Amino acid sequence: SGHPLADIFLLKYRAQPAEIQEGVAFYGRAGNAVLKSLRRLGIDPLTIYGTNCVKCTDGDPDAAAAACPAWLLRELAIIEPKIVVAMGDEVVEALNELKVPLAAPLDPERLGEVQRFTPTIEALVVPDLDSSLNDEDSKRRFWRAFKALGTWHDALPPY
Repeated sequence: SGHPLADIFLLKYRAQPAEIQEGVAFYGRAGNAVLKSLRRLGIDPLTIYGTNCVKCTDGDPDAAAAACPAWLLRELAIIEPKIVVAMGDEVVEALNELKVPLAAPLDPERLGEVQRFTPTIEALVVPDLDSSLNDEDSKRRFWRAFKALGTWHDALPPY
């Protein structure tokens, strides 16, 4: 969900029940946390696109797992973001397995550091958003990594 030509591509691994029910990525707790974080950083939420690595949760899990990478590659090609915010180790692993042309592997240990993903896309690795919402230490860890997005955004040239 979000702007189809967004500079910022938020990526979680899988949808939570509220997101599945509404059919909207980053709905409910995750969406509220992202909106609050974006406000703190001064980033317009209308410049964001959010999605999940795992698109299909019903039916044959093997078929869904095989189809999901192709969907994610299409989304990246259509959106053409300037940065991907990879939320969690599973997301980093999925991105590294995508075989995006000219992509460099992302290091999941470099939380809160902007990394080069492709020649035209950077990446920011942050902790998994959904699991970060369950306790204060995890929230602080997420925020420490996520706030690097504000620094990155502030350095963008004006349109």
